[in-house]
Amino acid sequence: MDLRALAMGLAFALMWSSAFTSARIIVADASPLYSLAFRFLISGLIGVAVARHLGQSWRLTRGQMKATIVFGICQNALYLGLNFVAMESIEASLAAIIASTMPMLVAIALWAVYGERLPRLGVAGLIAGVIGVALIMGTRISAGVDLFGVMLCGIGVLALTLATLALRGATSGGNYMMVVGLQMLIGSAVLFVVAPMVETFRLEPSWPLALAFVYTTLVPGLTATFIWVLLLNRIGAVRAATFHFLNPVFGVAVASVLLGERLGVLDLVGVAIVTFGILAVQLARQKAQADAATTATRTLPEAPGRARP
Repeated sequence: MDLRALAMGLAFALMWSSAFTSARIIVADASPLYSLAFRFLISGLIGVAVARHLGQSWRLTRGQMKATIVFGICQNALYLGLNFVAMESIEASLAAIIASTMPMLVAIALWAVYGERLPRLGVAGLIAGVIGVALIMGTRISAGVDLFGVMLCGIGVLALTLATLALRGATSGGNYMMVVGLQMLIGSAVLFVVAPMVETFRLEPSWPLALAFVYTTLVPGLTATFIWVLLLNRIGAVRAATFHFLNPVFGVAVASVLLGERLGVLDLVGVAIVTFGILAVQLARQKAQADAATTATRTLPEAPGRARP
């Protein structure tokens, strides 16, 4: 992995993880789904405008269009929508920890759907991740966490898993910024339909709300998503997903610094175990992919007339 890809991955992880804290600030003073719908509308229009300025086309490949629609619905409308609603009643650090299990869920989905085998290190990582999440949830449940909010985050991370699998088809054919802008507009359209059905519009203007809204629109919303798509194209989905192991650490750290959310010893132990689990799963998948590529190369037929060494 080159230094540029490393810098992109670290920047993405920090931006992505900070979104939970900014979302927590937003929902304190505004209705969650309406806030998210306006955020996606603004981010999407900016993304499309930048894409057109860069000369990118509206015309996407069939794979890109399908992935853009699925990503816009599953990540933007479902995953982020459910998380925004959940953070009216649960802490940002807990939402970040639940969301960080996505790489492990992707590994399970690839095994169940595509038959991708996972080495022993990956299996150990999955087991560690389950133990870490169970440890964290056990302490939170005993402390009286809102289980409905936790359930919403759980459904959201399943939707994010599907979105991540779908995005594999959007990393070829160029037009990366156009893909980012359009999937945000799709999410905005869905949320503008759903919001009036499930919530009452609420807005209590404040400086924290304004700053958090601008930040989450431009940084985690637009910049981080663009960096993620570029990173997928640069180093592939398996290697790029390794950076998700930083999300529980960064997410908890940002929430602690900006929101003053306190963590107990068992919470910290659980975060460490989840972090190890995610890293182990991704390293195992990288090794499995490299081994598969090596095997395929060795079994290629010889060119006609070429003598054996």
